[in-house]
Amino acid sequence: MSAQTTSSDAPTGLPAEHPLRTADPARSTARSPLVRALRGQEPTRNPVWFMRQAGRSLPEYRRVREGIGMLESCLQPELAAEITLQPVRRHDVDAAIFFSDIVVPLRLAGVDVEIQPGVGPVLGRPVRTAEDAAALPPLEDDALDVIREAVTRTVAELGDRPLIGFAGAPFTLAAYMVEGRPSRDHMGPRRMMHGDPDTWAALAGWAATVSGQFLRAQLEAGASAAQLFDSWAGSLSAEDYLRHVQPHSATAFAHVADIAGPAVADGAPLLHFGTGTGEFLHHLRDAGATAVGVDHRITLAEAHRRLAAHPGPDGRGAVPLQGNIDPALLGAPWPVLEAHVRDVVASGTAAPGHVVNLAHGVPPETDPEVLTRVVELIHALPVGEGGQA
Repeated sequence: MSAQTTSSDAPTGLPAEHPLRTADPARSTARSPLVRALRGQEPTRNPVWFMRQAGRSLPEYRRVREGIGMLESCLQPELAAEITLQPVRRHDVDAAIFFSDIVVPLRLAGVDVEIQPGVGPVLGRPVRTAEDAAALPPLEDDALDVIREAVTRTVAELGDRPLIGFAGAPFTLAAYMVEGRPSRDHMGPRRMMHGDPDTWAALAGWAATVSGQFLRAQLEAGASAAQLFDSWAGSLSAEDYLRHVQPHSATAFAHVADIAGPAVADGAPLLHFGTGTGEFLHHLRDAGATAVGVDHRITLAEAHRRLAAHPGPDGRGAVPLQGNIDPALLGAPWPVLEAHVRDVVASGTAAPGHVVNLAHGVPPETDPEVLTRVVELIHALPVGEGGQA
């Protein structure tokens, strides 16, 4: 692994009983492979988890979700905890990712949003004018108690394995809110940021605040890391991202800046991931991330090179990376998939740290046994070397 430039110096504000700070070895996550890799330290084994690992690819997930809507599942703490734990039990992944949805904080704030099967998030009233943005309700702190309870339940069962919290990034949330439903080209938010920048700033600022509140609730309740997902940022140019989006992502991260991120010694690592963002990974880093997620469009070695070539205002260039197994190859013959996984692990050794993941979420049709086999392979490969086990 290459050397990492870090700006960590401030003490963390996490409570002493938090999994990252506790002295109890049965509960401590500070030396877990995932946390060590995200901090640029050598892990005991190659850490791996999968985006959407808790989902439709698992028969046990389909059983417990039967007859229960997506948002309703997210807001039942006992059920959310059970779903979060399922892939850890099955695959032996190195972290759990909190089971929720990026629009959950919208629902908790009182926004009229549903997740329609086969469609995705649908808003009863899209946000398209200054009046619409001004009418958005605040997310009250007590509304997040259901999230805190679910996280607390999950962490109690995980022991020394970390939980990753998450939130949707402001652009992706705002894109749904402008369009009112999923979109292929995200023309609405792109048009708004240029044609009505004040309304865009108000909407994205609101989204940044609720994202930050959502992250903080999870981290304070026991999550050992957190990821900001910007699923649709790849629809933007680097210039538009830097001008109209990055400041709002930075605001979301700023909500946890005293307990997480690159400026906090021993705080929770923060991941920032967006599909199609290979041309501006440094902008994702500079929003306040400890580590950056990479999709399948570039190699991890190339992502490392690009980040190292563009140091940020805090002096950081290269940072730990996450990724980037192509989900399309999960259905390929094993020799093809195995070679690809080995290449990903080897490419990741260029970075200061590497957490193996997919380039996006687990496809619903994925055979769970394949994921288990991938985890076993990654754990068998030598740390920092890739190649042959």
